[in-house]
Amino acid sequence: MEVMAPATINAMNGSSVKLSCTFNSCYKVENKQFSLNWTYQECSNCSEELFLQFRTKIMNKQLDRFGNRVEFTGNPAKNDVSFTLKNVQLEDEGTYNCYVLNPPDRHRGHGKISLKVLTQEPPKHDSTVAVIVGASVGGFLAVVILVLMVVKCVRRKKQQRLNTDDQKTEEEGKTDGEGNPDEGTK
Repeated sequence: MEVMAPATINAMNGSSVKLSCTFNSCYKVENKQFSLNWTYQECSNCSEELFLQFRTKIMNKQLDRFGNRVEFTGNPAKNDVSFTLKNVQLEDEGTYNCYVLNPPDRHRGHGKISLKVLTQEPPKHDSTVAVIVGASVGGFLAVVILVLMVVKCVRRKKQQRLNTDDQKTEEEGKTDGEGNPDEGTK
């Protein structure tokens, strides 16, 4: 049994957040045997409080802490045991544990999520400087490549002119060895 859950989830105060927990099992989920527990821990040394349970059907344990803000949004038949916490409060920050058992699997799977409640959105990253630097470097590289291509073309034309001049000189200077033009060139 393998349980997958994000290590940390950030949520804005007053928003709704899905705490995702999925699992892999070698066996098909049978509702009569399958069990799920979601617990909440305020701190690492605090005791766990059971607030959501599945035994043949989903049962909300109406903790005063959450009231009716917990909604099971998973589907055990699809290996999803996630839930949504509505109207997130600062006091909801803590550790959420997802325990899954799907007999005949022998071991209970465990996922752990640390929920962080934010009072304001993190600042947006201003990428203006990065865009300017990237454009400058890109423009510089384009100019360098263009200059190199022009230099190569100029050298190639120069070399072709030299080769053409050498061929003309060779053809004009062909003689039979005694200064008379060679008969093959007449």
